[in-house]
Amino acid sequence: MSSLTLTTWGHAGVRLERDDRTLVIDPGTFTDPRILDGADAVLVTHEHFDHVDVPRVAAAAAADGGPELWAPAAVVEQLVEAGAPEARLHAVDGGASFDAAGFAVQALGHVHATIHPDMTPPANVAYLVDGAVLHPGDSFTPAPDGVRVDVLALPVAAPWLKLAEAVDYARQVAPRVAVPIHDAILNDAGLALVDRVAGGLAGADYRRLAPGEPLEVPLP
Repeated sequence: MSSLTLTTWGHAGVRLERDDRTLVIDPGTFTDPRILDGADAVLVTHEHFDHVDVPRVAAAAAADGGPELWAPAAVVEQLVEAGAPEARLHAVDGGASFDAAGFAVQALGHVHATIHPDMTPPANVAYLVDGAVLHPGDSFTPAPDGVRVDVLALPVAAPWLKLAEAVDYARQVAPRVAVPIHDAILNDAGLALVDRVAGGLAGADYRRLAPGEPLEVPLP
């Protein structure tokens, strides 16, 4: 059975590796910059700084042999302004399917979760990679009908999120493994509390990964 290797690098940053190819999702300012080392492709869910470090990502895309990138149009515009070459950038919305450095990607959903009714939410695209790994960005986007997600990158702390909602989202997606992400705003006590509650209620193998710790993900 084929597989890919998943690692987390702080906050929302996730790195996937398979067949000597590397796909990075949401390399934001709260994420270890080493996540981009050797990346062949980058996916960005939305424009918030904790999901895309625009200067750093633009510089990576502009380098010789730099990665191609897929993101909502607003992110692409910011990266172009920061010097990223347009030829390596692809605007994407929910419903699209594409190949990113050999990884099969489905873009899902359209909008960021509500932060406050007085704030207009930006576009947010969740990504299902190789039919196995779902990264929702800042949303509770479900998996496509008939897809059994193996690993869900589960947001657990944010201004737009209650922990009960994270638990319900994990139960809805029903992955084999839920890997908590989006937690840079928590101190150690907060992380322990979140892990105790979500780990006990999510209905999946809830597994917090240390930065760079590998998780092997079987592919369907």
